[in-house]
Amino acid sequence: MGDARTHVRRRRLVPWAVVGLWLAALVLVGPLAGKFSEVQQNRAVDYLPDSADSTQVARIQDELPGGESTDLVLVYHRDGGLSAADRQTAAAQVAEVEGAYDLTDTPRGIPSADGSTLMYPVSSTEPGQDEEARNAFVDGVRGIADGTGGLGVEVGGPGALGTDMGKVFETIDGTLLLATLGVVTVLLVLIYRSPFLWLVPLAVAGVAAALAMAAGYGMHELFDVTITGQSGGIMTVLVLGAGTDYALLLVSRYREELRRHERPYDAMCAALRGCGPAILASSGTVAAGLLCLLAADLNSSSGMGPVGMVGVLAALVAMTTLLPAVLVLLGRRVFWPLIPAFGSAPKARRSLFAAMGTSAARRPAAVLAGGAALLGALALGTLNLSGDLKQEDSFTDRPESITAMETLAEEYPERSSSPLTVMAPTDRADAALRKARSTEGVADATAGRSGAGWTEISVFATAAPETAGETRTIEALRDGLDDHGAHVGGLSAQQLDLADSESRDRKVIVPLVLAAVFVILVVLLRSLVAPLLLLAAVVAVWGAALGIGGLVFEPLLGFTGTDPGLGLLSFVFLVALGVDYGIFLMHRMREESLNGAEPEAAALTALRTTGGVIASAGVVLAATFAVLTTLPLVPLVELGFVIAVGVLLDTFLVRTYLVTTASVLLRRRMWWPGRLSRAPEAVTRERQPEPV
Repeated sequence: MGDARTHVRRRRLVPWAVVGLWLAALVLVGPLAGKFSEVQQNRAVDYLPDSADSTQVARIQDELPGGESTDLVLVYHRDGGLSAADRQTAAAQVAEVEGAYDLTDTPRGIPSADGSTLMYPVSSTEPGQDEEARNAFVDGVRGIADGTGGLGVEVGGPGALGTDMGKVFETIDGTLLLATLGVVTVLLVLIYRSPFLWLVPLAVAGVAAALAMAAGYGMHELFDVTITGQSGGIMTVLVLGAGTDYALLLVSRYREELRRHERPYDAMCAALRGCGPAILASSGTVAAGLLCLLAADLNSSSGMGPVGMVGVLAALVAMTTLLPAVLVLLGRRVFWPLIPAFGSAPKARRSLFAAMGTSAARRPAAVLAGGAALLGALALGTLNLSGDLKQEDSFTDRPESITAMETLAEEYPERSSSPLTVMAPTDRADAALRKARSTEGVADATAGRSGAGWTEISVFATAAPETAGETRTIEALRDGLDDHGAHVGGLSAQQLDLADSESRDRKVIVPLVLAAVFVILVVLLRSLVAPLLLLAAVVAVWGAALGIGGLVFEPLLGFTGTDPGLGLLSFVFLVALGVDYGIFLMHRMREESLNGAEPEAAALTALRTTGGVIASAGVVLAATFAVLTTLPLVPLVELGFVIAVGVLLDTFLVRTYLVTTASVLLRRRMWWPGRLSRAPEAVTRERQPEPV
């Protein structure tokens, strides 16, 4: 009797204790979560590796008198030619800017050859590294520079571009969170068909997001982890997407167990024992894949690894502790109007996935060959992917800094409007200046500030920014000035270093991710063949998703380039997330085999029992990443599109047809060299807890 009473008290107290601990944790982490957006760094140099030449230039600039400079270009333009009054207006406004701010030099106008444009380079060290001060300076100059009577006035340059980029990232967190919550809400209502149940996982996902933001802020403060607007936005998507997936699996199993257990507490314990191992394995796979990004040379990629990892782990902890506690406290009524009664049987329905599996099993070799050929054909679309994305093409809605850049490129074809910055030791600055001026592709070079043993030299190339001609000039400058101890940086040099680092990281990270995921799958499935099959499937999905992107980005969306980081990031996410669904399917297939089912029956039963949940989870995850396509930045649109398409391919083609048919064809060889690959009587000796 005493044991029974103790058990009853535990059933009552444990859920309340869990909820109480989470409320206390929210009180503690809430203020830290609010600081997450404050530590995001979105300058191009914040993405670069420490060893990059352009990073060295940016650091040396901080040590010069006045610190980092904010460089702008005021562009005055009138079709048909500027009038005398236009030039007077420009001179007056530039003088007003000089009077309002502490500029490094008196701006001097540079007219275009046809007299239709006048540009004034403007530079100030007054804002320094403070982002708010820099934005205030840019906005203040824009407030002064104003055109009337048909005179076009634009404020561009690296400083204006940085401000415009920063303003976009400022809006990402809130917009992305609201949009993702809206999409997940609609999908959960459709999946659960309940007016109340959808609120529970959604609220828990919100708590997980707060925990992840607080952890991200803590990592930045304690370990100086780089957090960018991109990694922060992707973390939000991961928390809500992965967290909702875990909730779908748990709630589905909990509903099933409520028909077998009278008390919700007992049903939840059984549900956690059943699907907990698969959820732990899947989250561990994603976390391991993301942690491989720590080996990246690029600061933004190496920072995204731990930031994404804490997002996944926060979702895991919330969905396996807080969600079960809340569901137990709410009882069966949370499922209204489809309440699972104790002792009842689920309503018999014709399973779509059972029908799909049966049709695939009739001619498994033909289905497998056809699916593989389809993925291969789609992957050919990667040949249509454009070259690296330029800064001016990174926005879906072009801000003022980009239109100014386009005007300058058209009106000043003989020189770049965005200077390269050379930092040379002061005792060798004169020789470096002469060498820069004599370098092929250089239109002009002038010496600027000196301090801390370095001298700043501004170099104007004859080629337009981020073109092949300017790239050759940058490489020639670096080769020619290397003996002078100089570094070459600036906006275009930063983009070149970004692309080089991305290329290096792909060669290092891709094998690491494959190795880490393979080891986890071997330990989980106790096989070598099944993990290799799953990895081959997700790699094929990645290639096909990128190929579809190649058929869509430029022909349909008009994007004129591909973000250099798209291949690596999409690979990491699609491999790690795609293997998740393979784990759910294979784990159930293994369970059926352990219970004595023949290989074909085990594969079809696993598909029938897990297909609906995996499909729902895949749709939710794809929809959350698809939200990225609504943002005004092309790199995020491309990344969201590729991952969303890849998840859908993985869910409805690879898991349903290819993995199932491969399992039917391989039979027990699927589990080689484990016991399941041998005689049926050996199988009964190896029992495992019941998974999904």
